[in-house]
Amino acid sequence: MATLGPTLAQQPARTQQARPPSLLRDLLSLVRPGQWSKNLVVVPFGLLGAQRPGGQLLGGAAAAVVAFTLASALVYLVNDISDRDRDRSHPQKRNRPIAAGRVGVGTAIAFAAVLVVLLGAAVTGCALLGVTPVAAWWPVVAYLGLNVAYSRGLKHVPLLDVFIVALGFVLRLVQGALAASSPVPDWLVLCVFSLCLMLILGKRRHEMTVGGVLHRPALRGYTVGFLDQLLVFAAVLTAISYVLQVQGSALFGAHGTAVAMLTAPFALFGLARYLQLLVVDSGGGNPSRALFRDRVTVSNALLWSCLVGGSALFVHTAS
Repeated sequence: MATLGPTLAQQPARTQQARPPSLLRDLLSLVRPGQWSKNLVVVPFGLLGAQRPGGQLLGGAAAAVVAFTLASALVYLVNDISDRDRDRSHPQKRNRPIAAGRVGVGTAIAFAAVLVVLLGAAVTGCALLGVTPVAAWWPVVAYLGLNVAYSRGLKHVPLLDVFIVALGFVLRLVQGALAASSPVPDWLVLCVFSLCLMLILGKRRHEMTVGGVLHRPALRGYTVGFLDQLLVFAAVLTAISYVLQVQGSALFGAHGTAVAMLTAPFALFGLARYLQLLVVDSGGGNPSRALFRDRVTVSNALLWSCLVGGSALFVHTAS
């Protein structure tokens, strides 16, 4: 018994030492670091119309990525706070830190306040340094306002719930263009919007097949068959707008049509592969994982990138 006393007395100390790292991990998971790749991919698309790449332009793009990363992290956090009761009935979402009770609501609100301060500091710093003026940050403000309305009730309205989320990615694209002081190509806006709409519809479809409609009221306005039709519609719209964007892009000049036809099979294969993962393999619950962790998708994307980059280099070298 003499040896049990010190051992039991030491247990609270070890538990207290283990809590801070666990809390930090939970706070980090609340802001979805696995989703930050969306900002790294979508925001720089706005630079495609830039005339002359330079240090200020790249600095503005980097600032836009940071600002939208903070803004999206804030949105994820606020949604988890408001959805904590509903998430407890979902087979996966019930393990989220707030729903599981590992992070208190008060702690989550304090963390949200820190994110707001960091976002304000980033915007103010860019304005003072002359990287991006305050007026050019309206997409971030619109994104936050749109997501406040989404959290307060629009997320329960079928169709509107997915269109609002897809619009958030268009705002990322516009922010990247403002950082480059260049207009956003119309077909690129449509391509990004329809592609993101397809991914969000795929996520809704996966939620219906896994957790039913109880945890997300908007799902009552869908059926699997209806979502399948919308997915095909969004995929076709993405493919068409992609071809039109590449065909009319100043990046490829008079060779735009040839580049569009050359790269279209890779774009179509990427769309088809996602639908295969969603419908055949019952994936799609995490679009980022489906896009960035599937070897076939990554390989296809690398081949597409090499082809597009090589075509652009060839065009500029020849001219």
